[in-house]
Amino acid sequence: MNKLIGLAASLLRLAPSPVPRRQERLRGQHATVDAIKYSMPVNSDDSPVLMAAFPINKRAAAAVLPGTELRPFSLGGKGLLVVTVVNYRATDIGKYIEYSLAIAVTHGSRAVPPLLPLVFQKTFGLGQYVVDLPVSTEVSVKGGKGIWGMPKHQANLDFVVTEAAVSAQYDDGGKLGCFIEIERPKPMGLPLKLAASNYCAFRGMLMKSDIYFEATGDIALGGDAKARLVLGDAPGVAALRSLQPADKPVFTAYLPEAHGVLDDHYEAWFLTAPTAEDAARIPGGDPLESVAGLGQGQEWLPAPDRSVTTRGGEARGEDTARSGGTP
Repeated sequence: MNKLIGLAASLLRLAPSPVPRRQERLRGQHATVDAIKYSMPVNSDDSPVLMAAFPINKRAAAAVLPGTELRPFSLGGKGLLVVTVVNYRATDIGKYIEYSLAIAVTHGSRAVPPLLPLVFQKTFGLGQYVVDLPVSTEVSVKGGKGIWGMPKHQANLDFVVTEAAVSAQYDDGGKLGCFIEIERPKPMGLPLKLAASNYCAFRGMLMKSDIYFEATGDIALGGDAKARLVLGDAPGVAALRSLQPADKPVFTAYLPEAHGVLDDHYEAWFLTAPTAEDAARIPGGDPLESVAGLGQGQEWLPAPDRSVTTRGGEARGEDTARSGGTP
């Protein structure tokens, strides 16, 4: 097994960087967008990442997707709920946690064969539709939603790393949003170069943005992947409760120090339906007014209530990012 992991690591090192050349040409340039100052490219450093994917009811997932051109990605007849939590430690807008709850999708007017999008990602528009995206700070909401159309909102968040597990929780308005805990995969030190497309609904449009990660990480697949997912009663996760996520994940991953680039280029399409009445009922995300009055605050809300979700009381973290303390 160690030889196989070593071979995989050697091959992965040969893979080219997923960051587009345009982003490298922008390096050293500056931008001010919606009064937020950026040093290009829009990047992050030293950012631990927790990931887990759970099988879900594909028909229920399709009912959550807006418009007519997103379809659930199919794996063994099931869809996938992808949970990604990033503890951003170094960005142009300060430190914050981002908690993504998304459905794996393809983009296009026709259904696609199972698994094929994994090989031809761009052809089939493989990505994830972000249903809920709580973050720690006001400025992250202002930039993420106002510029890239992401469904960000400020909430109570944490990110806890111990020798045995990595976990993250989000509360909103005193209600549990989501708790995710993964058993730390066996150390592999795999060099990972990842590109991901995010589809989001905002202002009645479907907006697509791309992010690129480079990191050395540990991954667990199938029976080796162990995780616990708890969905609460917060408004942001209401749609997810109908998806019937499985108890066992398809994979888990922990990236101790990821380096990311968020592409400043994005695309947008109108969300359409056969009739005007149907179009009026499309869940098109928040209106423009939801970001118009936001400032650039970097203060975090108080920490989420771990007593509801942590077995045996509060875990002692080797590395803990918490709202209400030093983020």
